[in-house]
Amino acid sequence: MLTFYIITFMSQVDMYSGALFIQHALNWSIYGSIALLLGLTALVTSLGGLTAVIYTDTLQFLIMISGSLYVTFKAVEAVGGWNELQRKYIEAIPSDIIQNTTCGIPRKDAWVMLRDPVNSDLPWPGFILGQTPASIWYWCADQMIVQRTLAAKSLSHAQGGTLFASWFKILPIFMLIIPGMASRILFTDEIACVTEEKCMAFCGNPVSCVNSAYPRLVLGIMPEGMRGVMLAVMLAALMSDLSSIFNSASTLFALDIWRNLRPRATSKEVLQVGRLFVLVMVAISIVWIPIIQVVQGGQMYIYIQSVAAYLAPPIAAVYCAAIFIKRTDEKGAFWGLMTGLVLGCLRMILDFTFREPRCYEEDTRPWIVRGIHYTYFAVFLFWVTGIIAVVVSLLSKDKDRWRTVRTTFWSIYDESQRPDENEEVTEKLREIEVKEAENSLVRLEEDKPSILQHVNNWLFGTDDAKERREQQGSRNPVLLQRNQQSTWEKVVLNLNLVLVMCLAIGFYVYFCINPFTEDEIEEMQRMAYLRVSNLSTINNLPANLSDINS
Repeated sequence: MLTFYIITFMSQVDMYSGALFIQHALNWSIYGSIALLLGLTALVTSLGGLTAVIYTDTLQFLIMISGSLYVTFKAVEAVGGWNELQRKYIEAIPSDIIQNTTCGIPRKDAWVMLRDPVNSDLPWPGFILGQTPASIWYWCADQMIVQRTLAAKSLSHAQGGTLFASWFKILPIFMLIIPGMASRILFTDEIACVTEEKCMAFCGNPVSCVNSAYPRLVLGIMPEGMRGVMLAVMLAALMSDLSSIFNSASTLFALDIWRNLRPRATSKEVLQVGRLFVLVMVAISIVWIPIIQVVQGGQMYIYIQSVAAYLAPPIAAVYCAAIFIKRTDEKGAFWGLMTGLVLGCLRMILDFTFREPRCYEEDTRPWIVRGIHYTYFAVFLFWVTGIIAVVVSLLSKDKDRWRTVRTTFWSIYDESQRPDENEEVTEKLREIEVKEAENSLVRLEEDKPSILQHVNNWLFGTDDAKERREQQGSRNPVLLQRNQQSTWEKVVLNLNLVLVMCLAIGFYVYFCINPFTEDEIEEMQRMAYLRVSNLSTINNLPANLSDINS
C-alpha cells in the first residue's frame, strides 16, 4: 500500500501537477516548485495530523469549488458557448501537423464516453468493468478515504458524508475536463503540439503538452487578479490531497509496520515515528519525480489510471471476497494479493520498458502490451486474484468462524456474541487501562517535563496526561457497533442515493450520444486540416482521416 501511494499518488497526481502549475505561473524550476509545495504540506501534516487535515480540507473546499467553476464559466464563454465548444474542439488541429498522418487531430469520438470495445483509446467494457475495481479499492479500502469515514460520529454521518461527496464528485467533468477541452481550442498549437521541437518550446516536454492545458488556460484567460486567486485554489487543492496522503501513509507505516517491529512501543513513540515518516515520504517522492517525467508519456491521467489498473484490482478483489464470502481467510487473502501483485508488477514493468510510440511511428511493442488494454488487464487481474483467494481459503482449515459475526455483508445484523466482546474480557481490559493511566499520571506529577519536552509534546501532538485520561473513558466495543438510524435519516439518505444515481446515469446517457454524425465530423476536420496546412487540393489530405489515433 505504501508503494502504491508513492507510485500513483504522491509524485505524479499532486506534486508533479502542482509543480507544473507553479512553474507556469511563477516561471520557477520544477524542483523549486516542488520544494514550496512539499514544505507547506509537510508543515501542516506533521504539526496537525488528521485533525488539521480534515479542518484544512473543509476550509479549502469552498475555495476550490467556486474557483474551478469560475474558470469553467470563463472558458466556455471564451469559446462561444456550449455548442461552439463541441464544434470547435473537433476542429482544433495544430499547425505543426505532419503530412499524411493523423497526428494532432481530435478523435471522432471525443464527445462519447463509452467508446468502441476494440478500436479506441478507452474501450467501454474495460472502462466499466476495469475501472470498477480501482474505484472499489479507492472508495472502500483506501486508508485516505476510510479514515475519514471511520472518524464519523455515527453511521448516518458516515453515509451522509459519502453521499454529500458523491454530489460534488460529478463536478470534475465540468471543472476539469471541459476547461481542458476549451484550452485546446484557445491554445491549439501549444496544447496539441505534434513535433518535439514545438512541444519543448511550449512546455519543456518533448512528448506532449497536454498536462499544461489547465495552467495555460488559467494564465491565458483569467484577469490578473484572478490568476493569483486560481493559484491559491490550485495550491489549496494540491495541499489538501498531499496532506491527506502524507497522513494516511504515515498512519499505515506507524500502525502496520512499526507496531510489528516494536510491539511494546508506546502510543507516543508510534505517533512520533508516524510524523517523522512524513519526511521520509517527502524524500522518496522527490526522487520519484524524474521517473514520472519519463514514464508518464505526456499524459498524466493515463499514467495514473494504468498504474492503478495494475495495483488496485488485487486489493479490491480481496476486499470483495472478505465482505461477501464468509470462508475467505487470511491465508487466501495473502496468496491472492501476492499473485495479483506479481502479475500487476510484471505488466507495469513491461509498460515502463516498452513505451508507447508516437502516432507517426510503428508500434513494435509485445502483443501483451500492445494488444491488451490496461482496463481489460484490470478485469483479468481482479478475477484471478479473487478466485485464488477463495480457492486457497476453501482448501485451508475452517477456523475462528466467530470472526465473521457482523463483519460480512450477510452477517451485518447477526446478534451473536463474539468472544472479544465478552463482558469479563472487556472489564479486565478497562481495569488494565485505568491502572496504566494512574501510573502514568503519578509519573507525570513526579517528573515535571522540561522546556524541551514541552516543545516536543507540542510539536508531535503528544500529551501523556490527556492521552491517559481519554483511555480511562474507553467504551465497550459492542456499543461502537450499535449504529442505529431513525426512520427519517434512512429516508433522507436513501432518497439522496437514488437521486445521485439517477443523475449519474443521466450524464452517462447524455455523453454517450455523439452530437455530430461521422460525415459531419469528417467534413469539419477536413476543412480545418486544409486551413492549418495551407494545402491547395483536398487530395493531399491523409488517406483515412477517420482513423484517428492521436
